[in-house]
Amino acid sequence: MARRMSLLAVLLIVGIAAAGYGAMHYMTSMPGKPHIGALPPLTPEEATLAQSLKRHIATIAAREHNLAHYDELEKVARYIEATLASFGYTIGRQEFLAAGKMVRNIEVTVEPGTQNSDPRVIVVGAHYDSVSGSPGANDNASGAAAVIELARLARDLDAVGAKRIRFALFVNEEPPYFRTEAMGSLQYARALARRNERVIAMYSLETIGFYSSAPGSQIYPAPFGLMFPDRGDFVAFVGMLGSRALVRKTIRSFRSHTAFPSIGGVAPGFVPGIGWSDHWAFAEHGFEAVMITDTAPFRYPHYHRPSDTPDKIDAEKVARVVKGIERVIRDLSK
Repeated sequence: MARRMSLLAVLLIVGIAAAGYGAMHYMTSMPGKPHIGALPPLTPEEATLAQSLKRHIATIAAREHNLAHYDELEKVARYIEATLASFGYTIGRQEFLAAGKMVRNIEVTVEPGTQNSDPRVIVVGAHYDSVSGSPGANDNASGAAAVIELARLARDLDAVGAKRIRFALFVNEEPPYFRTEAMGSLQYARALARRNERVIAMYSLETIGFYSSAPGSQIYPAPFGLMFPDRGDFVAFVGMLGSRALVRKTIRSFRSHTAFPSIGGVAPGFVPGIGWSDHWAFAEHGFEAVMITDTAPFRYPHYHRPSDTPDKIDAEKVARVVKGIERVIRDLSK
């Protein structure tokens, strides 16, 4: 009897281990080969892009900007609108009341080349508010600046591509509004769902400005540290379980075009960090959505602190990532 029980125990342990391995493989196995080694020289276009990104980040993160600092939030919104308008876009606004004040999401749209009243839709978004007590250079002026520049880079796709591309800047992602009715991206995703727009992909650009090649500079929620590198020199493509197909398609495209380290994966939303951005709002409405991130609190020592200032951002690496995302968008827009 004792021998049988020991055998059953061994088989149970093996079964659990096999199931765990299978689950981890399902969540973290991604197509393509990640870039390893030195980065290629910055192209002239990337160098120019880095300067534009640096300027946007410095302006957006000049001061704390959120509903508690409403005038500064309005300054940032007006800067975003003026910059997008300078590219030739018509500015769209989704206004709503939050804490007794009028706030807004901002969007510009690239329309498809064929007459289609119901095109498939790609959303590229980032929140532009900062958390209380921080100017928010990485979180999330880096993401907002990236969306601004991606809108500029994609301007030539207007009336050319096969899909509608919505570039959106969301208000009120940070606490105390996160996952509440006052969260900008939740309002935006709900509006798209009510109009029955066929959103095939949503990209949330969230804290993409800090990179380190120092050993031990990257941590993870358990057990992902067993699978991924301990150097925070990569960009991550992250989704919840329902977005696995989009995560894989996205990282395949990124790796095929862009020489920059990358990891990707999906996990249940209860895993710390997996649902901590605007992609959560789109997943709530059944849209596949991916967060593109430097992993924020798992790498960045200034996360949600007063020290999250523009001088901490590596604009040249952000430019490389933005060009890679542009190539992904162009692939997906065909």
